[in-house]
Amino acid sequence: MQISLLQCQSSKDVAANLAFIDSQLKVLPRVKAEPQLVVLPECSLMFGGREQQQLAIAGDDQTSELKKSLAGLAKRHHVYMVAGTIPISAEDGRVYSRSYLFDDSGDTLGSYDKLHLFDVEVADNTKSYRESDTFCPGERITVVKTPFGNIGLAICYDIRFPDLFRALRLAGADFIALPSAFTKVTGEAHWQTLVQARAIESQCYLLAADQWGQHNQGSRETWGQSMIVDPWGRIVAQRKTGLGWVQSKVDLSELDKIRQQIPVAQHNRFDIPKLLS
Repeated sequence: MQISLLQCQSSKDVAANLAFIDSQLKVLPRVKAEPQLVVLPECSLMFGGREQQQLAIAGDDQTSELKKSLAGLAKRHHVYMVAGTIPISAEDGRVYSRSYLFDDSGDTLGSYDKLHLFDVEVADNTKSYRESDTFCPGERITVVKTPFGNIGLAICYDIRFPDLFRALRLAGADFIALPSAFTKVTGEAHWQTLVQARAIESQCYLLAADQWGQHNQGSRETWGQSMIVDPWGRIVAQRKTGLGWVQSKVDLSELDKIRQQIPVAQHNRFDIPKLLS
């Protein structure tokens, strides 16, 4: 199986973002008969903008035009796709930051709503981030069975919460996809360390697709360095800057070997993580 992460520089222009993803899928290097898993970054169709813009483009699970567009790309280009994140309407007037996993026919295999919301202070131009003003936190973990392995889903700020990654491993994950839009400041300080640590701890492949560069005339800046990290913590492939693909073939026999040699899941003496209500 081949894994391909797309590093983007998304803007507030949904049509332009969609066109960029389509253009990259058209030139995706691939072996025709080989299964292909594509991972898009967080907010790949709408990055930045005010709360009203997120609410304006949100739909429900059945009617979301953004979901239909991304499912259409998966079908047209015959790829399995972790489709970044899109806003999906929540009951309280906010939206969920939801990641969908589509198969190569565009059918939905599963979805995940971001659990941990980025309400922090950062020493950059934005300074104060308050995702909870717009987004509603999720209430479940997600591991999806596919023909080439079990894929756990997490999103960006989730990477700082190792209990989630242990829970995904215990739920059967072989891979953990992490669509992200890490700020440049926090990315430079922590991104690589966090991604490698979660891969080592969970003994899963980490598929970390990030946004990169200056967005919307420089109002936001993201770190990039999209990368595939194996269960030993080795960076198999990465793109530190620029736009385009990060690719690698993976072999689950390597994952099985590492888990047999160092059986941390069996040795762990702490309680199984439980999601708070």
